[in-house]
Amino acid sequence: MQLRPNQRLKLDDTDDKLFYAYPRFVTHVDEGFIQQLTDLYRDRLKPNTRIFDMMSSWVSHLPEEMQFNHVEGHGLNSEELARNPRLNHYFVQNLNENPQLPLPDEDFDAVLNCVSVQYVQYPEAVFSEIYRILKPGGVAIISFSNRMFFEKAIQAWREASEAQRVELVKAYFASVSGFTTAEVIVHKSTLPNLLQWLGAAGGDPFYAVIAYRS
Repeated sequence: MQLRPNQRLKLDDTDDKLFYAYPRFVTHVDEGFIQQLTDLYRDRLKPNTRIFDMMSSWVSHLPEEMQFNHVEGHGLNSEELARNPRLNHYFVQNLNENPQLPLPDEDFDAVLNCVSVQYVQYPEAVFSEIYRILKPGGVAIISFSNRMFFEKAIQAWREASEAQRVELVKAYFASVSGFTTAEVIVHKSTLPNLLQWLGAAGGDPFYAVIAYRS
């Protein structure tokens, strides 16, 4: 799958580094989403392994009780990354300008991307890099909701329904030969059942698309 040139366009096409120049010490999804993501990490990640947290920020949502050999962070704001207590090391790089990661082949047991995949303009190149740096059997977990900085999301994402966005991420994995068939986890509402029963508005929907390097 190749995105067409117009599908890669953003409403705000100024340098991404300008947009992320100031740190945002907020979480972009609600507590229910974060809890489900942490539970998923607890289920799929193994302790004492090497993790790459791609397009990260000041928090990684990793289970507090799990220790890892190394957590490498990446993002566009060094202040946010410096505040993240789980990162052993980090670097700043704009993947839309240069998708080539400065990381060795087959070096990580897991690659994580939380609520950021919608901003990637060259996903074919980025997912090829994810594959390259994963060890055989390593896992890639791409999680997202329906929230975004609308002006920075690519057209293919902005114009898609939530179900189509899941298919889009599955297609990103499928564009690289060597990934297993992508698995999808969907929870439409992240509110506790009691709150749903009481008629509270739904929380942020939770989506995760997962594949392994075979």
